[in-house]
Amino acid sequence: MSLLTDSNSNTNIFGGCHCGAVRFQVKVRKYEAIACNCSICQKKGILHLIVPPEDFELLQGAENLSTYTFNTGIAKHHFCKTCGIHPFYRPRSHPDDYDVNVRCLDGAAMEQFTITPFDGKHWEDNIQQITS
Repeated sequence: MSLLTDSNSNTNIFGGCHCGAVRFQVKVRKYEAIACNCSICQKKGILHLIVPPEDFELLQGAENLSTYTFNTGIAKHHFCKTCGIHPFYRPRSHPDDYDVNVRCLDGAAMEQFTITPFDGKHWEDNIQQITS
């Protein structure tokens, strides 16, 4: 089962990469995600759910993760060394938080999210929309 409801009416959802080597649990407080059109997000197809560290737990597969950085080097794009899927990363916009790829959540969890477009092609002009 992929959904667990705790006593605070938040939902813990499990997720992971395609091959199952990397597994995590995330506490969802709001079913809102961001679809960014920047060069990397567009190619990865990521839908962003940004959560604080206390709402994210890597359950297995730390040794199976590899990290890609570019441009400023602030964002840490983690991906599975076996299947290549990017289930989560540390974003440039929120470097102390986790950015979970909603597409990597188990079951039909993605269907519960409202997706808002973000113009990441013009990141510097628009970043205040998701950091304020």
